[in-house]
Amino acid sequence: MTINEAQDEVIEEFADFTDWMDKYQMLIDMGNELDALDEQFKNDSNLIDGCQSRVWLQCDYKDGKLLFSADSDALIVKGIIALLIHVLSGHTPKEILDAKLYFIDKLGLREHLSPTRSNGLLAMIKQIRMYALAYAAKETESQKK
Repeated sequence: MTINEAQDEVIEEFADFTDWMDKYQMLIDMGNELDALDEQFKNDSNLIDGCQSRVWLQCDYKDGKLLFSADSDALIVKGIIALLIHVLSGHTPKEILDAKLYFIDKLGLREHLSPTRSNGLLAMIKQIRMYALAYAAKETESQKK
């Protein structure tokens, strides 16, 4: 599934709900469905700066694709990172860097999150893109050899 197909799927899932309390509940449910992050990865180096809540993001590189796992101590925030993982995990660094994340605006997430959670969302996206940038640079470097 491409990143855009995953975004469209998320938009469709959320379209069933008109009430934001239902959408928040869906985010919480998505967070609860997120695979548990191994305790060894809940460390300072995986902690995302810029989030009011604690959010850990682990990135693994396998077969040219980035695989993300995460956890948070806040239910809605855990749902937000689960949403990002659903859309972006399992793709190449280039695909992630080239992606236009339109689903965030289509869902109305920015308008319905508190300013601190909205900043946290941007910090999560930034961290995912930083991993993609780092692995893209490694790929370029290994191709030169």
